[in-house]
Order: sequence, then C-alpha cells, then structure tokens
Amino acid sequence: MKRTIIILLLATLLISACATRAAAPDYYESIEPEYDARSYTDGAPAPVAVEEASAGDTAAGYDPYKTANSSVPVQERLVIQNADLTIVVADPQAKMDAIATLAEEMGGFVVSLSMYQTYTANGEPVPEGYITIRVPAEELDSALAQIEANVVKVRNRNRTGQDVTQEYIDLQSRLKAYQDALDQLEVIMESNTTPEEVLNVFNQMMYYREQIEIIKGQMQYYETAAALSAITVTIIAEETIQPIKIGPWTPVGAARDAVQNLIEFLQGFVDFLVTLVLLIIPILIVIFGPIALIIWGIVAAVRRRKAKKAQNMAEQTDIEKAKK
Repeated sequence: MKRTIIILLLATLLISACATRAAAPDYYESIEPEYDARSYTDGAPAPVAVEEASAGDTAAGYDPYKTANSSVPVQERLVIQNADLTIVVADPQAKMDAIATLAEEMGGFVVSLSMYQTYTANGEPVPEGYITIRVPAEELDSALAQIEANVVKVRNRNRTGQDVTQEYIDLQSRLKAYQDALDQLEVIMESNTTPEEVLNVFNQMMYYREQIEIIKGQMQYYETAAALSAITVTIIAEETIQPIKIGPWTPVGAARDAVQNLIEFLQGFVDFLVTLVLLIIPILIVIFGPIALIIWGIVAAVRRRKAKKAQNMAEQTDIEKAKK
C-alpha cells in the first residue's frame, strides 16, 4: 500500500513539473522580442529595464516581457555587449599597459593579453599584441573612447549585442520547476521508512539538485556577461603602416601597392630558393640517392651482360667462318 502511495506521489510530481515547464513559454512564445536600439548605438547599459507600454504601444503589438498582472515584476532585458578594435599606435607595450590599467580603474579586469614580435615589409622587427578586458556595461562607451584616444589610426571597430532575455526567462522557469520537485521529494523523504525507499528518493533528490546548480550557473553566466562587456584590442606598431621608401622616392597609391606586392613576391621567391637549396634538395638526396645508386648498378650490370653476350656471339661467328 505504501509503495502505491509513493508511486502516485511521484506521478503527481512529474505531472506538476511538466506542467510548470510547459507554462514557461507563455511569456514569449511565437513572439520576436523588440530590441532596444540604445543598447547597440548609444551604449545604453545592460541589462535595461523595459518601460511601461502606452496605449499606442499596446495597439502596435504585445511586448513579451510585460504581463497583464501588474503584481508580476517586469523582467529586465539582458543584452550582452562586446567590442573588437584594431588600433595603430607608436608604442604598443605602453598602450597595452594603459588599457590594462583602464580596466582596473573602471572596476573590470584583464581576461588575457599577449605581446609578440612581427616584421615590417622591409624586414624590421616590430612589436604587436592583443589584449582582452571586461568593463562594466555602462562604461563601455567611455572605455572605447579612452582606448581610441591618442592613437595613430583605428583600423577596425566592431561592436555587437546579443539579447539573451528569452533564454534567461526559460532558465528561471526551469529552476522553479526543479525547485518545486525537490521540495515535494523532501516531503516524501520524511514519510519513507524502509532503506530502499529512502535511497530511491535520495537519488532523485540528488538529480534535481544537480540540475538546479547547472541552471544557476547558466543564469550567473548570462548575468555576468550582460553586466561586464568584453573588449578585445589588437595593437599594431606604427612602423607597419609607414610608406615604402626607395631612395628619395616614396610611392603612393597604386604605385605603392605594386611596389609592396613586388617586394613581397621577391621575399617569397628568395625564401623558396633558400628552402629549396638548404632543405628540399638535401632531403631528396638522402631519400633518393641510395635508390638511384641501386638503379644505376642494375643498369650497368645489364649493359655489361649484353655486351659480353654480343662479344661471345661475334667470336662464335668468327670461329664458324674459319672452319668453312
């Protein structure tokens, strides 16, 4: 009898969890959310609270982040904003240090950085690097302005925004369903007496607790990503964009591009010749040299055998003629 009661309670529990899960999409099902243009143009901080709908807004369409019941809190819109920059500066190392200091002053941090050495068209070594930082979303515009200040040139600027409000609402619904299921299992646990029943309910409780922790981690990731914007900056030395000089002549426009392409071709051709002479040819000699010697020996032996056979035939012919 007790087992029957437990099975009925578990069935009720699963039906309740499924019903709660199915009810979640009512907030936004089959509706495309309206993006806040400020989040992408004017650098509005994320998350941004959705304003109350006016009569005109109601006539225009339904906002999935508002509900008919005024007692239900309005879900704040979560927008993940990131930016990528490529800048040219006179001193890459100093600029990287300045960007790292800027992130700390704004309450952010450095995610990663790297400084390495590259070469100009003339073969001169120059430093180059990249750095990724996170700053508060409301400081994104200010951070970009300060990074671009006093640079030689901004070669590339890219800013993106991703609205994750729907995903966040779905995670909230799933979290509530799992939490309700866990609460009901705790009640069932108190009424069980046999070790088998206690172990069965305990295993189910562990599963739901694991799912709850996973969902909380996903929600925390969305909250952190929306609160702290990522900025990736590629820093190039000024020497890499200096015009080519051939004696007193400084080519510009199409002539500069042609000369640059010619220099790159000659550099590639010389590199190919050096690789061919110092690497490829020695490897070919080592691999095919013994094979060539063996083939040469076989050919020489065949030729000697043919020559000896021809000589024997000539001698035999001479002997037959002498007998006649």
